Amino acid sequence: MSAYTPASEVLLRNSDDFQDSHILFAGDLQDMLPAQLPCASARVFTQQYHHWQQLHAQMGEQASWGMYAEAEQVAGCDTLIYYWPKNKPEAHYQLMNLLALLPIGSHIFVVGENRSGIRSAEQMIEAFSPLTKVDSARRCGLYHGQLEKYPTFSPDAWWGEYQADGVTVKTLPGVFSRDGLDSGSQLLLSTFTPHTKGKVLDVGCGAGVLAASLAAHSPKVRLTLCDVSAAAIEATKATLQANEVEGQVLASNVFSDIQGRFDMIISNPPFHDGIQTSLDAAQQLIRGAARHLNIGGELRIVANAFLPYPKVLDETFGSHEVIAQTGRFKVYSAILRRPGKK
Repeated sequence: MSAYTPASEVLLRNSDDFQDSHILFAGDLQDMLPAQLPCASARVFTQQYHHWQQLHAQMGEQASWGMYAEAEQVAGCDTLIYYWPKNKPEAHYQLMNLLALLPIGSHIFVVGENRSGIRSAEQMIEAFSPLTKVDSARRCGLYHGQLEKYPTFSPDAWWGEYQADGVTVKTLPGVFSRDGLDSGSQLLLSTFTPHTKGKVLDVGCGAGVLAASLAAHSPKVRLTLCDVSAAAIEATKATLQANEVEGQVLASNVFSDIQGRFDMIISNPPFHDGIQTSLDAAQQLIRGAARHLNIGGELRIVANAFLPYPKVLDETFGSHEVIAQTGRFKVYSAILRRPGKK
């Protein structure tokens, strides 16, 4: 199996074009090609903390992450290689940000799988950098253009807001359930009971709606929330502030940056990384929860009913219970009866 994604393999087919380039890599980065592609210089900007962790280990300060790029993170680059994500509003936000910073005349390459909707890139940035398809392989397309004019980019213009069960939810492009509360989270919320107490960890917090809703009827909970997405972290902070809820919000790849133990861990875990199906995060969540729960503490998650989580729950906790379900989703509860291994 290749160490590279199909998109990166298409870039490697065209590696001769990049040897003299000062490249900024951005978008849905899922492998180590930015640290390994022969070129004059390479930088990385990503909104995904777990992608940054991997690339920073090899690239040091040339890899950065955050909600949006700033001028110093782009300085000296004359080429953008943008990996197209599955979420078009996310791509739009990121591309407008980056094109507003690169020098006029910069080479713009957009690469991604056809099923991700990469063809939308042509229309999306046509006014600033008309694109032409220059390669097609591995069910991916590679598009090229040159930056002709700057877009106007204002981070504040991209915020959205909606109401969910009396909670004000602040959202940004790329954040899960950006336009409304998803039915899985709604089912999980229905299992929360008033007057919950203790320390609660929300893993993969998205826009923060689970924790904010819990705090609305259980004000004595002490909240910690984490996500790998910079957009989710900013949205969560804004959601908590809008609802006058206190909580610690931090970047963490599942439990990578989590300290201590909790009385409850809640999550609507993802089962994709980009457009690829991946159960890794959810399995890490289940297996790692035992090391971050107090004795008698509970892991409560919602998942699509077809996903194979009961076996992992039983291997980790000894047993589990389905406390709510619909035709599509199940809410699993598992109690820690014995000390979790450190």
